Amino acid sequence: MAQVLADQYYLIAHEDRTGRSRLHPRATGLGLAAALLSELVLEGRVGVADGELFIVDRHPPRDALSHDVLDLLSAQSQHTDVRTWLAFLSQDAALRVAERLMRVGAVEMVTRRRMLGSTQTLYMPNTARQRNAAAWASTRIANILVRGMDLNLSDRMLVGLVVATGLTRHVMYGFENYPHIYHALPSMIASLPNDLRELVECTEQSVGTALAVGRR
Repeated sequence: MAQVLADQYYLIAHEDRTGRSRLHPRATGLGLAAALLSELVLEGRVGVADGELFIVDRHPPRDALSHDVLDLLSAQSQHTDVRTWLAFLSQDAALRVAERLMRVGAVEMVTRRRMLGSTQTLYMPNTARQRNAAAWASTRIANILVRGMDLNLSDRMLVGLVVATGLTRHVMYGFENYPHIYHALPSMIASLPNDLRELVECTEQSVGTALAVGRR
């Protein structure tokens, strides 16, 4: 399966054994929203500058979810604030990305019964092959960083969103022996193209605001 940015972020952000988010759901949603916008930036469909999002190319992407997001951005082009779009897209980003993963056989829909008779629907790896692939999402990035290999632009953006949303320790678990990796992360993010770097910064700000509001 191709390494699609939002799909990889979803697999990193969710427990492969339980399907539950490793983060507060608001943070996960914002990270996924940013990943979906990043996919459009990487395809040259949208750009970001000074906190504003703008359409570069309205030609539909091949991916159905990216197509839907671009159509929405185009239909509401009067709204350009990046953080507003992150907040809006975050509302159902987890579901939309999970459905895309399900279409390619990476996860399955699992319904579990809770106490008092209610049910919970999760999208999670449900076979050994699926669980191995899900675990590989973070292991792959970790291995590249440990070996000092170059990351492609999509993976550098993935690392940026991992850092921005607080997932670093889940990817870098046990990396106490590799402090140089932690020290290199800020410069890696700073080296991103301007629009992607702004997306990382806006995501980090949005996560901080969302979690602060949630604590009130």
